[in-house]
Amino acid sequence: MAQSPHDAPRGRIMIDPPVQEPTDSGWYVTSGPDLPLVPHRGETRCDCLVIGAGWMGLHAARRYGELAPDHSVLLVDAGRIGNNASGRCMGFAIDLAHNPRKHDFVEDIQGNKEELFTNLDGNAYLRSAVEDLGVDCDWDPQGKYHSAATDHGVADLLRFSKALDAMGQRYRWVERDEMLAMTGSRHYIRALHHPGTILIQPAKYLKNLARALPENVTVHENTVISTARFGASEHVFETPSGVIRAKQVIICAAGYLTRFGFYSQTAIPLYTFASMTRPLTEGERAQAGDQAAYGLIPANSFGTTVRRTADSRLLLRNVYAYAPNFRTTRLDVERAREQQMVAFRRRWPDLAAIGFEISWGGLLTLAQNGGMVFGELARNVYGAAFCNGTGVSRGAAFGKAVAELALGRSSPVIDILGRRAPPSRAYPEPITSTGVRLVTGWRFRRAGQEV
Repeated sequence: MAQSPHDAPRGRIMIDPPVQEPTDSGWYVTSGPDLPLVPHRGETRCDCLVIGAGWMGLHAARRYGELAPDHSVLLVDAGRIGNNASGRCMGFAIDLAHNPRKHDFVEDIQGNKEELFTNLDGNAYLRSAVEDLGVDCDWDPQGKYHSAATDHGVADLLRFSKALDAMGQRYRWVERDEMLAMTGSRHYIRALHHPGTILIQPAKYLKNLARALPENVTVHENTVISTARFGASEHVFETPSGVIRAKQVIICAAGYLTRFGFYSQTAIPLYTFASMTRPLTEGERAQAGDQAAYGLIPANSFGTTVRRTADSRLLLRNVYAYAPNFRTTRLDVERAREQQMVAFRRRWPDLAAIGFEISWGGLLTLAQNGGMVFGELARNVYGAAFCNGTGVSRGAAFGKAVAELALGRSSPVIDILGRRAPPSRAYPEPITSTGVRLVTGWRFRRAGQEV
């Protein structure tokens, strides 16, 4: 049973617009031609409005359009598809995440199996877009490498391996020499390779899926929802240049869902940051190892994640920062870039002089209790939000499932998500911001050479 519906907020709700990002995502800049920009204008009626065109929203719109070809679907995003939060991730479609922050990770076999089942459903839906719809995204199902640079990092991997053993999961250990050959870096001492994860270019996938949506789905970018009025027979939304009237609405706007009057004061907004090099030259590629593309996840969750991309760039992500009012600044990006240069020099001292071509931040919304939003929020109002990480696979599964729920369908994934706890109310903002800054700072320092 999905989360129970509540009474819709009454009256006309004024919705603060999302804050414009200070820099573009490197994935977006390198993702090829932009979509035709068609902001919403005028008065429009539709059977279903989907708000937010990230991992959840795009897959909700796709699934709704597939299952109800005679219904009109409107998909809106406040920015550009692929340059939103979803296009700012690291591009791992993960079947089973390594989550050492969760104290019962090894013991919670049922929870891990349900996560695996859900994420595999999401990955299958991603794969169908690539194979059936021709969505180009540098699809690479090579798996992921959980990589350690320290003894305490290896200890984290050993704990992860116990959970994999209990679940009957395949994996293999990768020793120092193989890591050196693969990456060209002496930084890593051991890794655990877990198959099942797919590497993708996230902005390319999002943009190309938007091009391949069913014919009954209309897409409007740069379309901010400024007001909402939820009603018994229809819901009315104002945009800067028009009005949208919808019989049903699916809100897939991550933490911004709370601005529509649901689960207020539950979102804990964090930013994580990444930097990308220019394409490596032939000589530089040899220094980055003999594997043309790979994805390294740090053994410690506050370490540095690394991608070598299909177009021969190196991409590093680290640094978590609390983002008051979902806002980050260019100064935040620059400070993170400096830390990413430290990580670059640790791994490839002879390559680091090339620096980074572009740096950016991306929003990650958490809940105090790790809860998630999924289900009918009010009559004919549905929502999916708060992936708490692993957004590509979970986002595809959440979006697909919430569209099915809106159309009266049932599925094992809907049952699983319906059992998840909803997000709890966060502590007052001064306490939350101080706590997050202290904890993230301490954990970042504790990660040490894993950063």
